[in-house]
Amino acid sequence: MSHPPIGKLLREWRASLRFSQFELALQADISARHLSCIETGKAQASRGVLVRLADVLGMPLRERNALMVAAGYAPQYPETPLDTPSLQMMQRAIDLIVAQQEPYPAFVVNRHWDVLRINDAAVRINQLVMGGRPPRHDNILRQVFDPEDIRSAIVNWEEVAVKFLHHLHQEIAASPRDEKAQALLDEVLRYPEVPHAWRHRDVTVAPSSILTMTFRSPRGELSFFETITTFATPRNVTLDEVRIECAFPADDPTAAVCMELAKQGVGRQAAVG
Repeated sequence: MSHPPIGKLLREWRASLRFSQFELALQADISARHLSCIETGKAQASRGVLVRLADVLGMPLRERNALMVAAGYAPQYPETPLDTPSLQMMQRAIDLIVAQQEPYPAFVVNRHWDVLRINDAAVRINQLVMGGRPPRHDNILRQVFDPEDIRSAIVNWEEVAVKFLHHLHQEIAASPRDEKAQALLDEVLRYPEVPHAWRHRDVTVAPSSILTMTFRSPRGELSFFETITTFATPRNVTLDEVRIECAFPADDPTAAVCMELAKQGVGRQAAVG
């Protein structure tokens, strides 16, 4: 039996989250028969029902729009460039967080780990660990997996790479129709010395209180841990997908190097993307 677009989409989401029709219907407060009819095209879902289904499935805003379109409705949430006038105050908030992170690195990335903005501290640390060479890529995952990029300076590369892959597998599971994320996974897995076992979603992540990323540098090893800032209850697809990653020194020597580089004024304001 062929299914309409919304039926295919719902089935993909249910399969990725291991929901039966009965479980999804129960949590969305609709009958299992009605959900079955929606999936087979025998019944039209109202916007309210779709919102409840999306809530239960934990869909990101982009996927919620896709669900609405598949059911024949207009997208529910706008998607605009980050520099559009309507997002001016949110842009200022991002700039403020990134600037206040000095003298430690900060990165603004989208859902595919494309770098949208970095602060001066990130430029300084990159220059130090890369011997003055800029990164080859404007994508964090490519930087971490390409042996000719920042990967060559990461002391605990395997631990870091596994953690990034774990997050990417989770992203794909959460958005099964995201072809770009799947293509990115396929790409990074083709880099040299990437274990075949890492192709599976259940890639093992070593238990630890928090992951630190350690770099080789002329000033000795530099270790950082990260915090991630996102917008609370966004109603714009762009804002829903923006993450601000702030790196903090994991030890006193790393903090001292960051302070020293800031005093020397190495680096300059940078923005990419």
